[in-house]
Amino acid sequence: VDADAQAFLTASGITDPTISGAINTLVVQMKADNIWAQMKAIYPMVGGAASTHKFNLKDPRDLDAAFRLTFSGGWTHSSNGALPNGTNGYADTFYNPSINGLLNSAHLSYYSRTQIVGNQIDFGGYHTTSNCGNYLSYNYTGSFYNSINDDNAIFGSGLATTTGFLIGSRPNSTTSKHYHNNSIVKSQTKNSVINPNFNLFLGCGNWVGAPLLFSSKQCAFASVGDGLTDTEAANLYTAVQAFQTTLSRNV
Repeated sequence: VDADAQAFLTASGITDPTISGAINTLVVQMKADNIWAQMKAIYPMVGGAASTHKFNLKDPRDLDAAFRLTFSGGWTHSSNGALPNGTNGYADTFYNPSINGLLNSAHLSYYSRTQIVGNQIDFGGYHTTSNCGNYLSYNYTGSFYNSINDDNAIFGSGLATTTGFLIGSRPNSTTSKHYHNNSIVKSQTKNSVINPNFNLFLGCGNWVGAPLLFSSKQCAFASVGDGLTDTEAANLYTAVQAFQTTLSRNV
């Protein structure tokens, strides 16, 4: 068993052989694909309870400094992941892009198991003073409306399908890319503006310290870290989809 996988399993108290094997395979594959080092936080949402869903696979200490999740409001935790109620449920990651991230290299990801089109932010936040955000949304006001260390990026019609794996990545200072499953939804030239100064929220957007635009999409995986290339984003999708398939919760 990989040492990092075992550290997570020990911290979370998970002994189930299927979950343990899936976690180990995920870690080994991410290392083989050279994307493990770019991850700051990985939330695999396994174990079926808030007490296990909270842990960061990359650093499974039960500390804010380790980007351990703190759940607030209404959530339903199950073997399929963590489901926010869409009205007040969210989780603080304690990851602040201005402190913990890079201006010209950043990514967010969110694996949704729920088909619902609504004005929801699934992961991240937005700062009204700087007009700059770091967030993901499948479909907001009918548009694919996302931001990775830049001002709002409207990418045309929102995704009709809100299940699967969404990745937003800034691989450099001038490029912003978003992927759904194994396809590029949008790639555009867009300069980085600022590392937003707020904690990223999971299950809603952090609007200058206040949770807003709550999601009701079940989260089966999420991550935050440095930017990903096309190849790295594709490899991350492949590894995560294999992980979900092993757990019989892939969409």
